[in-house]
Amino acid sequence: EVQLQASGGGLVQAGGSLTLSCAVSGLTFDDYAITWFRQAPGKEREAVAYVPTNAGRGYYADSVSGRFTIYRDNAKNTVYLQMNNLEPEDTAVYYCAASPIYIIGPYVWKRRNEYNYWGQGTLVTVSS
Repeated sequence: EVQLQASGGGLVQAGGSLTLSCAVSGLTFDDYAITWFRQAPGKEREAVAYVPTNAGRGYYADSVSGRFTIYRDNAKNTVYLQMNNLEPEDTAVYYCAASPIYIIGPYVWKRRNEYNYWGQGTLVTVSS
């Protein structure tokens, strides 16, 4: 059974930092691209950051570029999202998603329908 377990959310003041984790099991981790999405109340789920492989660079939505960093530890089957200088607009439920690396690339990583597996989400609340 494939499982993506997202954790690390919480309440933080604007300007603060959080690191989210996505622990993956039940698949060959090296063969899967991992992406973080988020969904704010009343809004559609949007792609935030994507990392294709352990050696690959991350790709970011414009709204988080320069503040968020995505990286993966293949030895631990875990992907992290380091979030700095958080803003109230970052408040959302954050989800990690996985799909094979031959499907997800720099031009399709934002498409929700391309992902086979999703985690349960972790809530991030940023107070002003």
